[in-house]
Amino acid sequence: MIEAVKFWNEPNNKSHWIFEADPEWKIFGEMVKVAAKAVKAESPDILRVLGGISPIDPTFINRLKSYNALDDLDAVAVHGFPLDWNLWQIHEWSDKIAEIEAVTDLPVWVTEVGVSSFGAEEVQEFGLRRTAELLTGRVDRIHWYSLYDLPKAWEATTRHREAEGSSYYRHFHMGLLREDGSPKLAAKIFADYTPEFGICQWFHFEDHRLDSAVEWLRKLGVKRLRTGLSWADWYRPNAEQWFDRMMKALAEFDLTITFCFTPEAKGIEPHHTSPPKDVNEFADFCVTMMRRYAR
Repeated sequence: MIEAVKFWNEPNNKSHWIFEADPEWKIFGEMVKVAAKAVKAESPDILRVLGGISPIDPTFINRLKSYNALDDLDAVAVHGFPLDWNLWQIHEWSDKIAEIEAVTDLPVWVTEVGVSSFGAEEVQEFGLRRTAELLTGRVDRIHWYSLYDLPKAWEATTRHREAEGSSYYRHFHMGLLREDGSPKLAAKIFADYTPEFGICQWFHFEDHRLDSAVEWLRKLGVKRLRTGLSWADWYRPNAEQWFDRMMKALAEFDLTITFCFTPEAKGIEPHHTSPPKDVNEFADFCVTMMRRYAR
């Protein structure tokens, strides 16, 4: 069942929102404000969450507050990867959460935290143990990223691959499971931290891993799952059938659903990370998903 919805994913990450088209995030703020009001009117019992920010930046939260974009939200979310991409150390997690708590009264959720096994599986195993020590009991929601490695034939969601060097390839090793579905060292201890720990697993359109993912989530004792419903995918052929199949397969979990990705024809620029030309159309998509899956 859906317990929460999130509006976008890492909006202050310039690989996930075309900053040049919205340099002050005014369009994003308006989009969140309109969508949150629309979802509240349609499904008032569903929690509404600001899409997880990365980097963790209180200035960004203050900017959105100045646009009244947080008025109809129930929580704000943060993402952190201190062993891979962030410029702070893993033991600073509580301080980073406190930075956001200092600028908003809304609860802070950690909806993506993870460690790549790019260098060694032992690093990921250590990162899981230490993250659990630092975050369990500190925040209401923790979603480990992710269940599966990203298949090497796919691309990570980034517009700066050429500039990232080896950091780009860490994206492909974030799973508890390898691409072929075999478990890594961290998978063998993950059940020690459920159900407090949830999982964040993105499913691509007609993702072949869906059924096996459900089996693994059950095996690991996961109760809370975060995934996404893509506005861009909604315009693909057979979208309704795929969305229905995915949501039916995941119905047993407490779902946090992220709404993001702009259809090319709807964007200021023809890219899935573009601000929309009309924020009301994004809100309409959110309401359509609520009517279809939140009842």
